[in-house]
Amino acid sequence: MGLDPDHPQSYRRFLIENVVEPLGAEPSQLIVPAGWRADPVAAARDFEESITELGGVDLQVLGIGRNGHIGFNEPTSSLSSRTRLKTLSDVTRHDNARFFGSLADVPVHCLTQGLGTIRDAREIVLVALGEAKAAAIAAAVEGPLSALCPASSLQLHPRVTVIVDAAAASQLGLTDYYRFVEAQDRWAESMIGAETA
Repeated sequence: MGLDPDHPQSYRRFLIENVVEPLGAEPSQLIVPAGWRADPVAAARDFEESITELGGVDLQVLGIGRNGHIGFNEPTSSLSSRTRLKTLSDVTRHDNARFFGSLADVPVHCLTQGLGTIRDAREIVLVALGEAKAAAIAAAVEGPLSALCPASSLQLHPRVTVIVDAAAASQLGLTDYYRFVEAQDRWAESMIGAETA
C-alpha cells in the first residue's frame, strides 16, 4: 500500500519488467491489486471482479515467505480469504528491506490476493530457492493444513507443482519418495507418448 504503480519496488513494476516485457505482452493487459488507490476495499473488490470477468486464472505462479506466506497472506490468514488489505509481519518486512533504502521504507500494509482467490486458479506453481525457505516448504508440503502456514492451504488444490532446489527441499522428509514418483511419472508419460506415436 502507498507505493506508486511505477515505484521501483512495486510488484506491478516487477511483473512488467520480469514477466510482461520478456513475453512481449502489453503492460495494459496486466491487472494487479491497486495498492496505490485511496480506497483499498474498492481496489480489492475491483481486482476480484476483474478476475471473474476474465474467466479466472489459468496459472498462478507463487513464491513463499520464510514464515510460509504466499501472496502476502501472513500466518493466521483465513484459508478462504479473498483479495484484501493485510498488515505485513515483521519477518516479511525485514526480508523485503533489502529492496528498499531501509526497513522504515518498507510498506506496513499491502493488498493481496486471498488464499481462496489463489486456490481458485486452475493450476498453481510454487517456486522456492535456498535454505531460508526449507522450513516453510516442509510445513507447506508435509505439515498439517494450518493457518499458521498459509502455503499449506495449497494441499487442498488438485493441481499444484512445487519447484525447489536442493537447499529449499532439505527439510522435506519424503524426498526419496518424491524422486521415485517423479521417475514414475516420466515413465508413464513416455508410455503414453509411445502409444500415441
